[in-house]
Amino acid sequence: MNHIDVPFLDLVTPHVEMEDQLVSVFRAALHSAGFIGGKPVQEFEQAFARFCDTEHCVGVGSGTDALRFALIAAGVSPGDSVLTVPNTFIATTEAITQAGAMPEFVDIDERTYNIDPEKLREYLEISCDRHPASGKPVSRRTGRTITAVIPVHLYGQMADMDPILKLAETYNLLVIEDACQAHGAQYFSREQQRWRSAGSIGKAAAFSFYPGKNLGACGEAGAVTTNSPEIAATVRKLRDHGQAAKYYHDIEGYNGRLDAIQAGILRAKLTRLPESNAQRRQLAKAYGEQLTEIDGLVVPFEPSWSHAAYHLYVVQVPDRQEMQNSLKAAGIGTGIHYPVPLHLQRAYGSLGYHAGDLPVTERVSDKILSLPMYPQMTEVQQSKVVNAVRGCLISLSAVS
Repeated sequence: MNHIDVPFLDLVTPHVEMEDQLVSVFRAALHSAGFIGGKPVQEFEQAFARFCDTEHCVGVGSGTDALRFALIAAGVSPGDSVLTVPNTFIATTEAITQAGAMPEFVDIDERTYNIDPEKLREYLEISCDRHPASGKPVSRRTGRTITAVIPVHLYGQMADMDPILKLAETYNLLVIEDACQAHGAQYFSREQQRWRSAGSIGKAAAFSFYPGKNLGACGEAGAVTTNSPEIAATVRKLRDHGQAAKYYHDIEGYNGRLDAIQAGILRAKLTRLPESNAQRRQLAKAYGEQLTEIDGLVVPFEPSWSHAAYHLYVVQVPDRQEMQNSLKAAGIGTGIHYPVPLHLQRAYGSLGYHAGDLPVTERVSDKILSLPMYPQMTEVQQSKVVNAVRGCLISLSAVS
């Protein structure tokens, strides 16, 4: 077994650094028996709403819950279609289908890996008709009315929201942000001439606090952010069996509450998020400076309008398997996000997509590789990664 000198992700160090603070959260819950809801959840919701520059935050059980509840609360209904990208984790599309709708896929921008606004425009203009009454697009592919679009801020990089919002206004679509990898990312709106936070731009947004995220719980957790009091109120009911008050059920809901212990942990860790995101950005800058000139390697592209949170640092390499093997032999962990696009997954075979339907996604999915990225990564560890990548690519070039 190879010794790992540079893990892909270090979840031990940050928790050990905060051990006393995190244990105190558990101790407080133990002494009060306040395990569900209550002050810890409310305090985290208020703090995270401020962090995202939104009026409301509703804590829920996971990022998947957050996106599903946001879709339902915003008005997506059974029989609808929702547009999104195939280059994302399956939770994005699970939330769509669990809301009763169907996902339809739009290809990505090859540089940002996020939804390509021009391809979104083409899809709405060429692949859809307009409903005579509502003005909403009706998909020629499925015959369903398209009611929403989910831009995914993948890898901590913002989607280009201005043109997406313009198209949504033209076609009467809801915009629900999947910000599950974008805690603290920023977008400069050329329309408004100001920076805006991930989670504050669409009608609502979903965040995941899975342990490996920039802001991670010690278990499962998620949140919906929105400026709509109606959406926030509906999500609060959906997460708690549809209850407006105990045993009074306005709607049929789910068991999707945020645990008080996880909320307390997240509240404590939120104070460190700006600093840890700054450390990620510094690591990304150092990676870029050292990797940019290496032939055969494509480093992440950060547009001028994006201030990325670098949840992941994803490069493109000509021979991914060889690179992974080489880095593993050098004691370096890596990841692939994601090896099989959603439209080609067996789970979505019934949707009728085929290889070649979304060529940009399919092309990059064979080349993308996630390098180690975490705030506690040292300069020595990063240099080891850079040298190993360079050495592998030199060897591949010599063979070819």
